[in-house]
Amino acid sequence: MQYELHTPLTREALSVLQAGDTVLLSGTVYTARDAAHGRMMELLDAGKPLPFDIRGAAIYYVGPTPERPGQVIGAAGPTTAGRMDKFTPRLLDLGLACMIGKGKRDAAVKAAVVKNGAVYLAALGGAGALMAASIRSCEVIAWPDLGCEAVRRLTVQDMPLTVLLDAHGGDLYESGPAAYLQSLSAD
Repeated sequence: MQYELHTPLTREALSVLQAGDTVLLSGTVYTARDAAHGRMMELLDAGKPLPFDIRGAAIYYVGPTPERPGQVIGAAGPTTAGRMDKFTPRLLDLGLACMIGKGKRDAAVKAAVVKNGAVYLAALGGAGALMAASIRSCEVIAWPDLGCEAVRRLTVQDMPLTVLLDAHGGDLYESGPAAYLQSLSAD
């Protein structure tokens, strides 16, 4: 199935998604990678607010390249999500609704996704230009000293994504290969 989603995201909107579904995401998406996640944890530990409202938010694990003249953003392909696993359950418990990246997640992240009715979506790795084509605006909102890892507010329109982890415990990294192997035995 294919769904259109708009941020901020709600548990109800995400509850219909299943691992393997495709999504066209529109609205505000925040970028954050390793260094930014570390700084977000420092803020939370100090009792300070994050640079954006985490409730219902989508975070894209990306460090975009500089834009060329006439472009909003450079290539914007996903980075490996597992590097953020140690930070993710805390953010999900605070209301983060969606993560966008590539690669498998650990058991703690999977459990936190289900507990919080969230999702993890895959962006096409190696297709940074394709992902950038859905980005309409880009603004650094925190930690410009981090360069490509600064937190940015993106406005996206119809960003093409695939559900990897759904709110019900579905995991495309498990169900996809199993379905493929089953299809081979059916022949």
